[in-house]
Amino acid sequence: MAYWFHRNPLKATAPVNYELHGVSTNDSTRKIFSDLRISRAKLLDLLTDPGNSKDVVDKAAAEYLGLLQGLCIPMDPSQPENKLRKLIKYKWSNTLLGNVPVECSDTGFEYFSMLFNVGLWLTKHAAKLAAKETPDMEEAKEIHKCLKTAAGVFKFCKDDLRPKLLDPPSEGAHDTDGRVLDAYIHQCTAEAQEITLARAIELKHAVTLISSLAFETAELYQKGDDALASLDQKDVAKWRKYFQLKNKFYTACAHSYNGENLLNQDKCGEATRGLRESLDLYGKAEVLCKEYATVKGVGTTARPQNHLFFRNLEKVLKRTLEKCERENGLIYHQKVAVDAPVLEKRDTFGLVKPEEYTPPALDPLWSQDVYNKFSVPAGQQKSAQPEKPKGKDDQTPPLAPVKEKEVPMSDKDPKNSSGCVVS
Repeated sequence: MAYWFHRNPLKATAPVNYELHGVSTNDSTRKIFSDLRISRAKLLDLLTDPGNSKDVVDKAAAEYLGLLQGLCIPMDPSQPENKLRKLIKYKWSNTLLGNVPVECSDTGFEYFSMLFNVGLWLTKHAAKLAAKETPDMEEAKEIHKCLKTAAGVFKFCKDDLRPKLLDPPSEGAHDTDGRVLDAYIHQCTAEAQEITLARAIELKHAVTLISSLAFETAELYQKGDDALASLDQKDVAKWRKYFQLKNKFYTACAHSYNGENLLNQDKCGEATRGLRESLDLYGKAEVLCKEYATVKGVGTTARPQNHLFFRNLEKVLKRTLEKCERENGLIYHQKVAVDAPVLEKRDTFGLVKPEEYTPPALDPLWSQDVYNKFSVPAGQQKSAQPEKPKGKDDQTPPLAPVKEKEVPMSDKDPKNSSGCVVS
């Protein structure tokens, strides 16, 4: 779906050479540091291009993170903490806060940040595949899987990695904030469910199923918006508009298909009210699309209002509403309800859940003997506390933004009846 998805930028980072004077003492320890430096640079380069193969990126991520674990997890049963964990200072930006770096001497922070970027890449890879004029079935499956996997990655960052950070930043819309992580989880899950919904529409499944899926999708977008509500709005306003417009659109979609179901049951008065509600919500979605396009904020700007799927819904619901009002006037003579029909959640087989992320195993270069060969004087084990903001004249220079490769988009309408590209 060209321009259908909003995407925040990759996190920027400073180079890390993994050269610590006197810490690596033999060929085995030096090789680990050398491989860490090489595999980090390789992975960062691969993440800039959403067109890279998922298998290639998965392999590179497993190589680097498998090595990195040797600097994070306890390696000596007699010591509760890895002696190497605080030796290196890492600098990373946040996806919502520009390129101002957060500096932290905690390899757990590096693990969190790099895996976070892998999650972002999965969403960008999915968007690139979806932007094709006619994604085939295998590509549709990969889009769906990438989004579920990304949701699982962000959930792992929140539930497993974040609690283990030695001293995460506590203020602002940092990527380590639980609210930001929740928003990413809900977005990825909702977008994966959009793929399920698109297929249900294209295959003309029961309108009750489609209505239920659309309502669930709308609620996921609402949860994403709610997660960001208590953060500084100058940081999250654009992203929230995306959640809001998708919520209104899919709620309108749910009422439209529910109205069709009510009409099939000869409940013309209720159907009429539901379709009027749908048309009103669709109008609100159009307004939010315009607001989203103009509000300041980070990320690529989606243009859902230009997409055939978005435009088609208005035609369908207007046509169905006209039919309801005509038949109610000629046949049913039912009173149109004051309140819109209550949308129901039904047991559906298409509901999406984040796919559980399994971290890579510790790289075989690590062993207890190799770990013991690293020499770390007591004075070199620094605090992992992030540096406090500096004065106006001595702030840390911003990191260079990641040069992400552009994703070509097509403005051509898909060649099918529903307008759902991924079907």
